[in-house]
Amino acid sequence: MAIVFVLVALLVVAVLVTGNWYVWRRLFRDTTAGPGPVRRIGAAVVVGGWLLFIGGMVASRTEAPFTLQRVLAWPGYLWLALTLYLLLALLAGELVRPLLRRVLERRARASAPEPARALIPAGRAASADPEPVQSPEATGSTQDTTKGPEAGATTEEGPATDGSGPSRRLFVSRVVGGAAAAAAVGTVGYGTYGVLRGPKVKRVTVPLAKLPRAAHGYRIAVVSDIHLGPVLGRGFAQKVVDTINSTQPDLIAVVGDLVDGSVQDLGPAAAPLAQLTARHGSFFVTGNHEYFSGAEQWVEEVRRLGLNPLENARTELPHFDLAGVNDVAGEDEGQGPDFARALGDRDRARACVLLAHQPVQIHEAVDHGVDLQLSGHTHGGQLWPGNLIARGANPTLAGLDRYGDTQLYVSRGAGAWGPPTRVGAPSDITVIELASRQA
Repeated sequence: MAIVFVLVALLVVAVLVTGNWYVWRRLFRDTTAGPGPVRRIGAAVVVGGWLLFIGGMVASRTEAPFTLQRVLAWPGYLWLALTLYLLLALLAGELVRPLLRRVLERRARASAPEPARALIPAGRAASADPEPVQSPEATGSTQDTTKGPEAGATTEEGPATDGSGPSRRLFVSRVVGGAAAAAAVGTVGYGTYGVLRGPKVKRVTVPLAKLPRAAHGYRIAVVSDIHLGPVLGRGFAQKVVDTINSTQPDLIAVVGDLVDGSVQDLGPAAAPLAQLTARHGSFFVTGNHEYFSGAEQWVEEVRRLGLNPLENARTELPHFDLAGVNDVAGEDEGQGPDFARALGDRDRARACVLLAHQPVQIHEAVDHGVDLQLSGHTHGGQLWPGNLIARGANPTLAGLDRYGDTQLYVSRGAGAWGPPTRVGAPSDITVIELASRQA
């Protein structure tokens, strides 16, 4: 097992090193005519960005001073997102390079004088008029004209047969590299703005067969994956709370991954949760990140703030049962999900809504006759093409789905983990409106 772990670790390191070398080469080496400060600065940026990211991760895991965590987390996590989209944009640029070269070569051939055009082989056309070449007999010289840099010498960037090859390659590299950098910066910038401005409200109607007519139109505000931490703090929490309260829900469900850090560091950031207002109260279940951050302390803290933790527990509301189970990450601490405890002795004639952080818990919910499970955890993939990986690891990536007689709704979450950036998976707070089939 240890050998497999080492081999996988070496493979990951090799992929990271190769990918970053490729980014450096395309952005800095291929866009400069020779060694110089630009290449050295580029290498420092690439290495420095990864050192900040690694430092931020280590600081968060070793309980370093919270101020240090914030200083390292912002640039480090943003560099991670930027590297991903630089790599994707540069790989896409490989398809453009040969097309751009071909266009430049055709233009060069078209602009060359007629006599010279016949002497220029296809694919090597000059971008400017070539200087006339005189024969030795005309000049009286017996010098070997095939020598020297003008006639086949090579430079670091490639052969310089006609003086135009290197300049064309530089031009193509600079255009592609500049476009890739602009696309990556724009993508990360817009994705970060989308997170920091706060989640938007999404409304979904869910019919429940057992829901009585009196509960038709009952509104549950579902929020998950807020991820308060070194990047998203009190101001972000206040936006989330204000958005939830603006929907005037009957009940609020916070379905895990509220924090990334200790109560000592993030207690002030979570304080706005005390302002949550709903007719039947606010309820909370743990996510996997709570177990990285001191779950027991956070359960007590959210209770102090006025939320009702459902630790493998159930409460009977006027028209349906509301239950909650711990996240599967709690199993390592003897605090894992216990469906029998939460649901085993309930009246199955009543409708039941279950709060469970991870969508994979749906199968147990089906076995226990749950009508609707509310989950988060996936972030909808957060950073495209991460949705492809997340889709393979979860039964439902986002939205409403059905498993037998049980429906599952998965929120994309309000915040972000790691980079405060979302691409192709906008954040949301969902208002679930329950519908009675008797209405």
